[in-house]
Amino acid sequence: MRVAIYFTPAVDHPITQAANDWIGRDLSDGPVRQKAVGALSAEEVRAITEAPRRYGFHATLKPPFALVDGASEEDVDQALRNFCAEHGVIELGPLEIRAIGPFFALVPQNDVPAVRALADAAVEAFEPFRAPLSDEDRARRRPEELTERQREYLDRWGYPYVFDEFRFHMTLTGPVSDERRSIVQGALHQHFGSVIETSLALDGVSLLTEPERGAFFQIHARCNLRGPSERKAIS
Repeated sequence: MRVAIYFTPAVDHPITQAANDWIGRDLSDGPVRQKAVGALSAEEVRAITEAPRRYGFHATLKPPFALVDGASEEDVDQALRNFCAEHGVIELGPLEIRAIGPFFALVPQNDVPAVRALADAAVEAFEPFRAPLSDEDRARRRPEELTERQREYLDRWGYPYVFDEFRFHMTLTGPVSDERRSIVQGALHQHFGSVIETSLALDGVSLLTEPERGAFFQIHARCNLRGPSERKAIS
């Protein structure tokens, strides 16, 4: 089993509802029937959302990790509650659809330094519960393709994209080929429309579990951030 520390928006937020319809899964209620969007058939939408569907609509704060011997979900749950008591709500502002490498994601329109600080804190706070990477898991990250700093982070923290390598994003697709990118981007804009202009707050942090490798991630607990309010986006 693995666990992960994610931001999952409130279930009743319009962005959450639109994202669930697009991805084909609600983290709380399970599968969602997908529809054709723009030039994409329902089957094509389902195919390009296979990867994010397993994780649900989220932004990663500390990526999935196996528990160290002696640690339990309940231990991480308690640490989550302590973490949420120390950190406050962060206003992300409106979002935009952006290509990140070969996939598409939702990201804040403006820079939000407080998000990076929160992610940094999460990486460190939950590190005592993380088991060392296995050789197999390390190989999955293709260390030969990473920068020296990213390899250092992979070996020290179990993931290459932390701290200064971190980029807040909420994944919407798996890899999209170059010849399909404009079609997929058009479908995304048609599906989300003005919903992404609705301001979003990072107001809680969730503990998700993966019962076995390859299984869908499930919400174990979601805790509201209760500490001092954080800074708003910088426009």
